[in-house]
Amino acid sequence: MRNSIRIAGIVLCLLSCAWPSAAQPGWKIADGGRRIVWTPVPGVPHYDHIEMSGEEMAFVLRWGVDASGAFACERSLVFPLLRTVPNDTHASLVYRTAADIPSLLFVSGLTLCGEKVQEVSIDGALAVRSLWNVGWTYSGTDSKAGRSPEIEMTRTVFPSKDKPLMCEVYRLVNIGGRHLEVTVPETVVRYETDPARGVTGGYIIEGSVIGAGLHGLPPGDTLSFAAVFQGYRAGELPVESDPAGEYAARMDFIRNDIDGSLVLETPDSVIDTEFRFAKIRASESIIRTRNGYMHAPGGEVFYAALWANDQAEYVNPFFPFLGYDVGNESALNCYRHFARFMNDGYRSLPSSIIAEGTDIWAGAGDRGDAAMIAYGASRYLLARASRQEAEKLWPLVEWCLEYCRRQLTTEGVVASDSDELEGRFPAGDANLSTSVLYYDALISASYLAGELGLPRKVSSSYKVQAEKLRKAIERYFGAEVSGYETWRYYDGNNVLRSWICLPLVAGIDYHKEGTVDALLGPELMTENGVLTEQGDSTFWDRATLYALRGIFCAGYPDRASDVLHAFSERRLLGEHVPYPVEAWPEGSQRHLSAESGLYCRIITEGLFGIRPTGFDSFDLAVSMPSDWDRMALRHIRAFGRDFDIIVERTSSGKLAVTVPVHGGRTGRHIITEGRSIRITLE
Repeated sequence: MRNSIRIAGIVLCLLSCAWPSAAQPGWKIADGGRRIVWTPVPGVPHYDHIEMSGEEMAFVLRWGVDASGAFACERSLVFPLLRTVPNDTHASLVYRTAADIPSLLFVSGLTLCGEKVQEVSIDGALAVRSLWNVGWTYSGTDSKAGRSPEIEMTRTVFPSKDKPLMCEVYRLVNIGGRHLEVTVPETVVRYETDPARGVTGGYIIEGSVIGAGLHGLPPGDTLSFAAVFQGYRAGELPVESDPAGEYAARMDFIRNDIDGSLVLETPDSVIDTEFRFAKIRASESIIRTRNGYMHAPGGEVFYAALWANDQAEYVNPFFPFLGYDVGNESALNCYRHFARFMNDGYRSLPSSIIAEGTDIWAGAGDRGDAAMIAYGASRYLLARASRQEAEKLWPLVEWCLEYCRRQLTTEGVVASDSDELEGRFPAGDANLSTSVLYYDALISASYLAGELGLPRKVSSSYKVQAEKLRKAIERYFGAEVSGYETWRYYDGNNVLRSWICLPLVAGIDYHKEGTVDALLGPELMTENGVLTEQGDSTFWDRATLYALRGIFCAGYPDRASDVLHAFSERRLLGEHVPYPVEAWPEGSQRHLSAESGLYCRIITEGLFGIRPTGFDSFDLAVSMPSDWDRMALRHIRAFGRDFDIIVERTSSGKLAVTVPVHGGRTGRHIITEGRSIRITLE
């Protein structure tokens, strides 16, 4: 028997149109931080959206539970390797379907009805557990009104790790007292796109049900089947799917690659758990393109492409700490692609390399992209501790630094056309962000040059340039803004901007107290984090994440931890879960993945204060809140080692830092809070 699944190419706008959101907080941490769980409040609807990704597809699931307790969803399927025309930044094939799989079932000749969602949980997959009646019930004269449910259904939604598949596994349990017969219909629906709209012709979107047939279901027994959605080129065969195997591969990635490395232990379970979830989101969204792995921001828009900010600056320096091989490979591939565009005339690099590496986007001019790339690449290479990679990418770091040097103004700061916000907010002719990133890159490059055995004058020259730039940044950008001794973002800027946090991250300690006050003051700080600009309502999580890292780095752990806890609780357990987001109102708080990488760097570079200084060394400036007695970061995979950092408060008020290297020696240090020490791993 064949039934049709309605695969709709329309937008349901669950959050803003058809399903208006009603506030219903109540997510809780479960299973020691491996899951978050939400129980609906009867009569109160709730709606949300979440993105998940694999190597060949991603999806945004817009889901909700209505006032009656029934679950509904819309799947926005994204196939980055099925390119559309024009083959630009946005050219991934995207298709939406609101197929209602449970409505296709026949149970003892009747339909399932009266769904009551009992629980929604997230752990790298989204699972919904519901109770159902068999056959319609009616109030009043219906003799069956008020009867007990007979079916418990759990649907688990997740992407394939390495195939263009979205899977939904359905598990039915007979919780009633009678024998049931369940018919799962044989269902395959295909939709072919217009060949003229595809780079390689037409594409097929297919939805199918796996496990069709008539199944007896005695009381207490279980039945499982699955629905699979996929995309492929016309003329090719669909992927043979094994939903159980796909789920096992997805969970193996999470249990081994994510949970087995970079494990955070603090007294704050909310921060620990959000850190774990951020590791998942930062790492899952990497597309295997024909030109290598490419980390994807996501958001139904940004795939099979690379950006100087999201990838080169934000997330790539994180991957060596996690030790995720695919993440490290994607980072190396990112820098290799940007290196293709070095030129003897020192013309600016593109902001983005798009369409699987076959084209570029440079629509915002020079955003300070060379500074972003030099900053990220030099930090990545030091922590990655691969001489081979460093030798290959050193020319890129060197070129980017020279490009920035050639952009120095007469005041000694770096000129650029815009910044990473690409003209959404004014940035002047020279902005604080570009100069600070260049400064930080000079510091890292001085260490990297030494590791590569380059003449000492190379390292010395970068150090001298950095010191000159540090002083120029103070002269040009240092200012009183809105009553705070802090930074102006550009010449003529007279209101506070979120990116005043960047000097804190780079260790530029002029005005650090005033800057922390400004970031946490009422002009910028809101319940959703730091506003982009004083007096506006726009926020971008990336600024809040940088700001929190900077406040820790500046030595204000108590002030940072309070905000970090509140921010983490809102993102992990609030109305829109479980990851950091891009922005609002732009993008409707999409779960862009590089922001999760920035969250993780609050921990590695802020809380633990790790600053790479060599292939086997780093500066450690612990910034532990005063009400914490202990914290640890386990199985750090950077610097060619597997090591832990354990921090404990002593009876004298100092900090005991233990750095055991698995398979190596254990270092022990007693430090005064706020002091930076050099750690060399053995």
